[in-house]
Amino acid sequence: MDPVNQKSLERVVSQRALQMGSSFPCQICVVGLLCGVCLTSLFLAALTSFGSFEFAGISFSSISVGSSPWNSSSDVVSTDCKFKLKETERWIDSPESKTETDDERVSLLYSAWGALLTESVRDEREFWQKFGLNRSSVPKAPHLENCQLSSQTNTRLDTRAENESFPPWTSWKGLLDMYPASAANEQLRYRHRIISEGAYPPWITGSDEENYPLTRKVQRDIWIHQHPPNCRDPSVRFLVADWERIPGFGIGAQIAGMCGLLAIAINEKRVLVTNYYNRADHDGCKDSSRSSWSCYFFPETSQECRHRAFELMGNKEAWEMGIIKTKENYTSKEIWTGRIPRVWGDPWSYLQPTTEINGTLLAYHRKMDRRWWRAQAVRYLMRFTTEYTCGLLNIARHAAFSKEAAKMVLTSLPKEWPKEVGSNVKTDIEQFVWSNHRPWISRPLLSMHVRMGDKACEMKVVEFEEYMHLADRVRKHFPHLNSIWLSTEMQEVIDKSKLYPRWNFYYTNVTRQVGNITMAVYEASLGRETSTNYPLVNFLMAVESDFFIGALGSTWCFLVDGMRNTGGKVMSGYLSVNKDRFW
Repeated sequence: MDPVNQKSLERVVSQRALQMGSSFPCQICVVGLLCGVCLTSLFLAALTSFGSFEFAGISFSSISVGSSPWNSSSDVVSTDCKFKLKETERWIDSPESKTETDDERVSLLYSAWGALLTESVRDEREFWQKFGLNRSSVPKAPHLENCQLSSQTNTRLDTRAENESFPPWTSWKGLLDMYPASAANEQLRYRHRIISEGAYPPWITGSDEENYPLTRKVQRDIWIHQHPPNCRDPSVRFLVADWERIPGFGIGAQIAGMCGLLAIAINEKRVLVTNYYNRADHDGCKDSSRSSWSCYFFPETSQECRHRAFELMGNKEAWEMGIIKTKENYTSKEIWTGRIPRVWGDPWSYLQPTTEINGTLLAYHRKMDRRWWRAQAVRYLMRFTTEYTCGLLNIARHAAFSKEAAKMVLTSLPKEWPKEVGSNVKTDIEQFVWSNHRPWISRPLLSMHVRMGDKACEMKVVEFEEYMHLADRVRKHFPHLNSIWLSTEMQEVIDKSKLYPRWNFYYTNVTRQVGNITMAVYEASLGRETSTNYPLVNFLMAVESDFFIGALGSTWCFLVDGMRNTGGKVMSGYLSVNKDRFW
């Protein structure tokens, strides 16, 4: 074609297209198309705003909420939220846009909480650029704990006060004894110190009837035993012990072994001092807490006694006089099946029968004394979590429950939030009274630990369907129960959970076993930090849950049961798919 004619034809077509584009129907179509694209983008953003959340090598997920399949495979959420105040100015109040607006606000609140939690956005200006919000305008997250404040409070409750007096274990809970009016009243403070001498430790919740017999007294006595007023007193003797490092030993076996060593220390009137803990030998545990139990939980004794014990280990005379001993001074039999402390009589003889196996309550078995003692020992060793462990739990709760929490919080905020921000000033009752409340989780919550894999060599392994049968039994009596915190090392179990759409499942999002490999090989594939952090999170969530289903043939479930029975959960009962092989 002649080039001149070709250009003329292109000019005619362009003019015709311009005329069509200027027509009203065409403009409507274009606007409609653009609106559709925007709405679709917002809808997809809302859907993908909830899923996995990663911290310290672990990714946590909330999954199978209702029957929506997308929750089980959500990607890691970016905290780079695109909602800005200038965009929210275009919100309208029509019924069609209300759900859209609510989803945007839930997503914004979720992302802001996440950024504050992980401290991924440190600068105030950067926070505004990301979220269009000031930090002060972000409401309190009910499912998150102030880890720094909790650690400071628990340190005060775990330390002897001035002049070697007792910690402030008064009848006042929370931060009430720090309220200015009481803090300034010296007479009141003196009276509280006197009361503390006979008070029970604050890490025990529930009444005496809701815990194993003598739990309050035993916990108090163990703390006094482990915290002598003067660690340099010549009469104070020590037992220094590394945690077990035998290949194939899981965390449960390590804790059970240390429970045996604590029994030996009490029987011999020695202060137990734990030393190298291989599972804390990773970059997540900082400074002096590396390779130490104190990375995850408060130390078993005071720093003064620890220093004194390690000092004596280099003293030949201390060894000869028996002032210092180590784990190597005792046989495996003494550690694992040795004599249970009898200083409190035999309280295990009147344990309440609240454990059910095969439809029958377990009223008696041959190892009731060991079950009672391990419960007391593990409760003491785990009495307070550290700031590091508190942070792990915060991340887990945020991934699991943040959507529900955000919806609840938004109902109490101004309708135009975040354009209109209410007051975030804390009143006295919030700061000194309500500070003692535990972080919110979706209740009622059933925890389920499904142990399979190489455990078949030690106990009867039961399929996931049997666990769910027991869960249905619990829900038959408590019909408002619909949430399960699922703990398992098997991918097969996670896959099967999707066959139960009437339940909401929550679990840690880590690589799981496919096939039948040993636990040691599996943990090595995860790395030390992840293989330690995620089980401890599951353990503590099981302790917090309202109900528990597990396998007493598993040491892990055995210890979970002990923590629950010294944490006010005796009357919640325990449904087990099998019994311990030694009973």
